[in-house]
Amino acid sequence: MSARPPVAPYLTASPAAGAIAFYAAAFDAKQKALMPALDGMRIMHCELEINGGTVFLADAFPEFGTARTPMPGEPVTMSVSLEFNTSEKVDEVFARATKLGAKGELTPTHSFWGTRTAIVRDPFGHRWIMNGPLSSSRKADSSSSGASSDK
Repeated sequence: MSARPPVAPYLTASPAAGAIAFYAAAFDAKQKALMPALDGMRIMHCELEINGGTVFLADAFPEFGTARTPMPGEPVTMSVSLEFNTSEKVDEVFARATKLGAKGELTPTHSFWGTRTAIVRDPFGHRWIMNGPLSSSRKADSSSSGASSDK
């Protein structure tokens, strides 16, 4: 039996099956566990591995509490951060996610903190912040950056 992660975001997404398919296609998520609900229509719990980390998700179960899915355009209070090994991966995942229906909130750009960064909001209302390190040659090239430089 594998150990549970010490901290993992738990997302509510309806339909959860659609979110699982989107995360597999956009973020190369791997399903590690799935528990269907007794009603046969919803997912009670799913564990996904994304970029070496763990994300849990389930359908909304208003009969068991107040958790609900985010409304379109509603401000979110939590984001999931994906830290990639390369800046190219940021561009690749941003392009794939937006092609699959995510809304780009920040197109890939060089950040002032030294990473290639981008933000998408998935079709289920959750924000995903992506970062990848810049190589030393890219850090020096501020001409392709949307960030200001201190020249």
